[in-house]
Amino acid sequence: MYKLDLPVDYKEAAAIERRRNMEEQRKSRIFNAKCRTIGVDMQSLEQQVKDKKQQEEYERRRSEAFAADAVRNDKITMLLEQRQEQDIRELNTTLNEFRSMHQQPDARREWDLYDPDYLKKDKPARVSDDDPRCGIASLQKFDGEDLNNKARRNYQQEQLREWAVQQMEERDQAKQNQDKADRLYELKMRELDERSMSLQKAEEDCKRAINEAVRDFNLAQQREREEKENLQKQQEQDDNNTEMANHIYGDILTENPSVAQSAFGAHRVIPDRWKGMSPQQLEDIRKQQELQRKEKERLKQEEELRNREWARQRVADARAGMLIERELERKRKEIELEQAEENRRLSHDQKSHQEFLSKEVYSNQPTASYFMQFNTSTR
Repeated sequence: MYKLDLPVDYKEAAAIERRRNMEEQRKSRIFNAKCRTIGVDMQSLEQQVKDKKQQEEYERRRSEAFAADAVRNDKITMLLEQRQEQDIRELNTTLNEFRSMHQQPDARREWDLYDPDYLKKDKPARVSDDDPRCGIASLQKFDGEDLNNKARRNYQQEQLREWAVQQMEERDQAKQNQDKADRLYELKMRELDERSMSLQKAEEDCKRAINEAVRDFNLAQQREREEKENLQKQQEQDDNNTEMANHIYGDILTENPSVAQSAFGAHRVIPDRWKGMSPQQLEDIRKQQELQRKEKERLKQEEELRNREWARQRVADARAGMLIERELERKRKEIELEQAEENRRLSHDQKSHQEFLSKEVYSNQPTASYFMQFNTSTR
């Protein structure tokens, strides 16, 4: 009667189940011609490629959203810069028109002092001999004389009044123009502010929409991850229950000897399920060992005979090598003797040639006075 109430070692059971799964996976890869040829897990690679494509798509959509936001901000900045440049250009144009209309040089009060055509406009000193301006002595003016003082003063006062009135009118007109320009500028700035607020509102709406889309995407990913975790937990719980049932009612705990038989042949067993060999198997092993011992002794005797033959062959080769070396040594000595005789002959010839050169060819050796005659003159 089997003991089924023993405590379960979950760690060992998990290790056994992991090895069993690894063996099943390896079996499926070995028996699958495609996987055996390629040598990789195609399902994992396909899942990795799919995940990478999803990540790249998400990064691309995110980059496009940021790029669209940057383009929109650039357009808003360009519009604001163009409007500011247009306002500055209109203000400068209005200022130049006002200057050309109301600030001419000839309208100034001091124009008569630096008028370039003053001499052309002035009357001559005298027109003719009967000029009524000339007196008895033909003098035009005496020092200290001012006959038109009253009329000139009245004219000057009238001219001052006209200038004052003209200046007041010009000041009122300039004030009106300035008020009008300020009002137009204020209206323009108000319009620009309203447009800027509308653009800012549109930008905020766009950002809000982007944030909502990102939040929805994150929530969807979170829900998907939670669902996967729940399914994984449920699958793990089912696997644990199945594993416990398999361990309790399986062939390992029931010590079934047939479970140790390997699927790769009758001569192979599974080590973690094998319960030992039978007496017949032990007897076969002993017989096989005895045959192997006899075969080893026979091979050893053959090896000894082969070694003795090799030793005899080495002795013969050594004797032949010694004879060859002696012959080579004798020939080498003969060559050395011939070479020494040749060297002595060459030495005698070289000495004779040197004596001939020193006595016959180079008999007149230059002295120091010969070399001192050079570089003694300009020639």
